[in-house]
Amino acid sequence: MLGLPVNTEISKSLPKAAIYRFFDSKSLPRERFDNDISRISIVNEISPNSINIVEGNSVKAIYVLHILLKRKPYDSKNIIALTKLIPQKMLLVLQYDDTIQLAVFCAGLITSDWEQIGHCKISLSGLNFDTVWENIVKQVGGICIQGDNSLTQQIEVDEVRTKLKERMDALEKKCRIEKQPTRKLEMYEQMKRIEKELDYKK
Repeated sequence: MLGLPVNTEISKSLPKAAIYRFFDSKSLPRERFDNDISRISIVNEISPNSINIVEGNSVKAIYVLHILLKRKPYDSKNIIALTKLIPQKMLLVLQYDDTIQLAVFCAGLITSDWEQIGHCKISLSGLNFDTVWENIVKQVGGICIQGDNSLTQQIEVDEVRTKLKERMDALEKKCRIEKQPTRKLEMYEQMKRIEKELDYKK
């Protein structure tokens, strides 16, 4: 899966009953979880024992979880809960029918676009597992580090930029149908301010 080395492949089922024992009913309602997720398996263990890369200062191994979904879209809270199960970094492969989406948790949940099974690949590169993990996160999120930003800083910048673009799109739609000139001008001024913020975030 994902073009990862054969040496990393494992097959270990993660029963939902075990997950329910790990969480209390308030932090992970069983009905909500059942509505989204059919089956979970650990399919890869990426570690110094399986690939020729040394441990990092904070990342010792990376696990790949294959999650069969019952529906799309799903509740992201269920996926975030899964990232708390294993005290290691995890790459989640979410499958619905014949499409998959990748997800990682790094300063928040980061997901890729949906792709056909077999079209999605992940490369493992880095001098140690800290950089291997960072490169996986960048691949999943399509993240390009700018200037002297750290990965976390860049994620935060990208998140702000995304929200600004969403505000801009919403204002443009409202502005097109607004009939009052004064209100239309106010919206236009708001859009100009957002444009300046977007230019600053480049």
